[in-house]
Amino acid sequence: MRIVFMGYQTWGHRVLEALLNSEHEVPLVITHPTSDHVYETIWNDSVVDLARAHGVPVLERKYANDDEVADRLRELAPDLLVSSDWRSWVAPRIYDLAKYGAINVHDALLPRYGGFAPLNWALVNGESEVGVTAHFMNEDFDLGDIVVQKRVAVEDKDTVTDLFHKTVELFVPVTLEAIDLIGSGRTEWTKQDPTEATFFHKRSVEDSRIDWTWSAQDISNLARAQVDPYPNAFAYFKGQRVRILSASVSRARLGGTVGRVFRPEGEGVAVVCGPDARRGTERGLVIERLRTDDGTEYRGIDFFTTMGGYLTRHP
Repeated sequence: MRIVFMGYQTWGHRVLEALLNSEHEVPLVITHPTSDHVYETIWNDSVVDLARAHGVPVLERKYANDDEVADRLRELAPDLLVSSDWRSWVAPRIYDLAKYGAINVHDALLPRYGGFAPLNWALVNGESEVGVTAHFMNEDFDLGDIVVQKRVAVEDKDTVTDLFHKTVELFVPVTLEAIDLIGSGRTEWTKQDPTEATFFHKRSVEDSRIDWTWSAQDISNLARAQVDPYPNAFAYFKGQRVRILSASVSRARLGGTVGRVFRPEGEGVAVVCGPDARRGTERGLVIERLRTDDGTEYRGIDFFTTMGGYLTRHP
């Protein structure tokens, strides 16, 4: 099959590499320009370098809906557009130029978690499964018919980095299976229910700021969703930012004012949190490991050497 590839970062690199090593022809690669956004510098194997190493022409675009892209596609007459970590909406006037249209490969169990940072958001929300979906593009972002979908269980101790490694391994088999199904002449696909769809925005600094009115489990999930190499969940203690590297839920219920550094537990220190903390019905968050802005890492009991004081959202 003659495939024009659209992709970015490690997800795009993996899929492009597989296509280049397959029986399929890749006459053109479209990718995004280099970005300094923190989430776009983490898993960032270069699609540009890979394409050029194989002598494949490259177009760099934030959006791929302009006349030059359309003209190139008319000239190339591709069978299919394949997208992996393409981060902007593609217009029908573009994907309709391919015989079979376009498929996108997304690291979520669509129709839920369309949009950005699906693994981070899924872990923040305590989901028991994540996955990878290959779906057709249509006029609605991330809502086209599903071609292939594979699931991955979220284990109790999984971090977002663990989930990245689990799901990125699925991108190539999901893509190749989807291409084979489309090429086989199959036309019946799984419809997405738009009433079940959820869409998430890009994560930013504000999304890593700890809200101590959340439950201990929710804050622990946030910490797991923001482990290295992602920007860590953080709070302030006596004006100093502390980044939470590892946390868990306390054995005891703790009552009082949220953010209060309460008591040692194991190698960590339990902090009062939760929407009903003042009633004494909530578990606390045990901060097991943290890092300060100078890069020094501490066990909780080594940083909070005396009990008392408050962790806050702002200095």
